[in-house]
Amino acid sequence: MYNVLNKINGPEDVKKLSLEELNELAEDIREGLFHRLTKIGGHFGPNLGIVETEIAMHYVFDSPKDKFVFDVSHQSYPHKMLTGRKLGYIDDAHFKEDSGYTNPEESEHDLFNVGHTSTSISLATGLAKARDLLGKKENVIALIGDGSLSGGEALEGLNVAGSELNSNLIIVVNDNQQSISETHGGIYKNLKELRDTKGNADNNMFKAMGLDYIYEENGNDIEAMIRVFEKVKDIDHPIVVHINTLKGKGYQKAIEDKENWHWVLPFDKETGKTTISFDGSEDYTSIAREYIMNKAKEDKAFMVITPNMPASVGLSQKDREALGMQFVDVGIAEEQAVAMAAGAAKQGAKPLVVTNTTFMQRCYDQISHDVCINNSPVTILLNYTSFDGLTDVTHLGIFGLSAFSNIPNLVVLCPSSKEELVSMLSWSVDQKEHPVMIMLPGNKVTSRNADTSYDAIHTFKVEQEGEKVAILALGDFYQRGEELAQKMKETFHIQPTLINPRFASGMDIKLLEQLKENHELMITLEDGILDGGFGQKIASYYGDSNIKVKNYGLQKHFYDRYDPEELLKQEKMDTQSILEYIKSVL
Repeated sequence: MYNVLNKINGPEDVKKLSLEELNELAEDIREGLFHRLTKIGGHFGPNLGIVETEIAMHYVFDSPKDKFVFDVSHQSYPHKMLTGRKLGYIDDAHFKEDSGYTNPEESEHDLFNVGHTSTSISLATGLAKARDLLGKKENVIALIGDGSLSGGEALEGLNVAGSELNSNLIIVVNDNQQSISETHGGIYKNLKELRDTKGNADNNMFKAMGLDYIYEENGNDIEAMIRVFEKVKDIDHPIVVHINTLKGKGYQKAIEDKENWHWVLPFDKETGKTTISFDGSEDYTSIAREYIMNKAKEDKAFMVITPNMPASVGLSQKDREALGMQFVDVGIAEEQAVAMAAGAAKQGAKPLVVTNTTFMQRCYDQISHDVCINNSPVTILLNYTSFDGLTDVTHLGIFGLSAFSNIPNLVVLCPSSKEELVSMLSWSVDQKEHPVMIMLPGNKVTSRNADTSYDAIHTFKVEQEGEKVAILALGDFYQRGEELAQKMKETFHIQPTLINPRFASGMDIKLLEQLKENHELMITLEDGILDGGFGQKIASYYGDSNIKVKNYGLQKHFYDRYDPEELLKQEKMDTQSILEYIKSVL
């Protein structure tokens, strides 16, 4: 096994191979992908489909002198195996050495640590412009695919490449007819027209932007890809190389169900079933999905908008079909999703925007400007808001609270139970006074009575009356607050006041004043970074009083591939560490 791959320690070794050996190398790489992904999961379909292209890239070009920029970079696993990191795929002991994205700390062949979409062309234009400015000579190659062309930045990059550069820039458009889910938008209609005419359609968006263009139908054929890359190598102007590939090539299940095989949990290769067992209990994603489907049936003014992330709330293809006109996927374009929601709300609809927190970071201005200045009643539901959700540095959800809770007019809600999530969604979608963001909890589902209205903005809920110490535990950290309160009673024989803030965007001034009467210490717990977060608002309010405030949250730091429970201990956010602090104060 791995007869050819074992000989590859860098791109220079790829150049020594015959065509027959190159094709054997492709099979070895796919086996390496299976070895890693069946055991620890990761991006599956995108990498299976790009194997031959990346072999040809390294056969023709001269990395790292020639610069490769990968869009999203979740299609860079074959590239990693060809640049000295094969052990991260074929040897279990080395899995942790290799991230799921390009990473300059791993190799000189990786230029950027990126995991968000539509950035490669823009990054490449900067590389090309600086190369020209400094009098250097090398190829700059941007590889973009998996629906990334639907992102606005990709179009901005194409626009600049076609008008402002008059030197080498090679944009490889990996057209596998799929995004995370299906593709959406007029861009993909034009790609189909170009595929159907083998690149000869009069309607060519790339040429319309001033770019040269070449089409290769056989993107999974190494010999064909070598020919096309040799043709464009050292070209003296920007060109788009449009290649037709098969996402999931080498595994029939991934070809037949491209959406569910885009990213996978560990699985059994023979059956295709995950090897991770679940306890069968409900989760917050499925609860949100159930609310959406029921609401759509009863209220025709309700609509769901997503930037190609229907899975963030568990909406299957069947669900999306059932929603019909009440569902819009705008492609990987968060700005469009939020601005469209603002327009829909203005017209009287009830829009709900759904995606993951990390992706909504790209949309700060549309939330602030298009929605909040206009006080549009748009609801935004974000998943993976938690420290123990996505732990890769490119996909962290821990910055959402501080990023969004300080936008004027935006009401940020953090439910702590199943009932609160449903009641917050119901209230938010139907009310007409506020833009609202709801952070989907990241912990196990809990059940507790909830209010049906949140009209009294920024009113906290006292769940347990106590004295001396007040615990304000926000969102999915509320259960940690419950545990802390119980341990305090057992350890110190003190019953603290336990508060469920619910609102992250403001303070309950009346309650905070009342707490001054018989409390000495405030403990705040939040699932996000401290800087600009909920706890700092509380600390600031008590700044000129005798009340002591201790904030617990994460540091303003790019954590990467960490163990969540170990991180809590490291930051002294675990219950035992907090108890020790309280003991030192009391």
